[in-house]
This record gives sequence, structure tokens and C-alpha cells, in this order.
Amino acid sequence: MAKRLHRSLNQKMFGGVCGGLAEYFDVDVSLVRLIFVAIALVSVLVPMTVFYLVAWVVIPSPSSPSGGSGPSA
Repeated sequence: MAKRLHRSLNQKMFGGVCGGLAEYFDVDVSLVRLIFVAIALVSVLVPMTVFYLVAWVVIPSPSSPSGGSGPSA
């Protein structure tokens, strides 16, 4: 019989998804969970880092050291 992917009933924290993937690929469930967390962090951090770098280039710096706009009285 062919292997089928299913949620795990034994290796579950929330829904058993990582446990099911670990059982299907015959790897340690902790490794699957670590990979899942790493991908989740990278998918959030990389776009925000790119956005910050683009904003750093696009947004102009103030023309005066005080940061105000226009002449001061």
C-alpha cells in the first residue's frame, strides 16, 4: 500500500500537521517544527527588511540638522 500524508494523532501540538509531515518523510518531528518556524520567520523578516532598505533609499533626509522644514525665526 502507498504512503499517504495525514495529520498525526501521536505527534501533535496543535493540529498534528508537522507530526504528519515528519511521519510521512520519516524524519524527527522536532526538525520539521524547526524548519516550519524558520520559514515562518524568514517569510516575515525578509520582506520587512527589503521594505526598510527601499524606504531608506527613497525617503529623503531632512535638509537642516534640526529636522524642521522652512526657515526658523
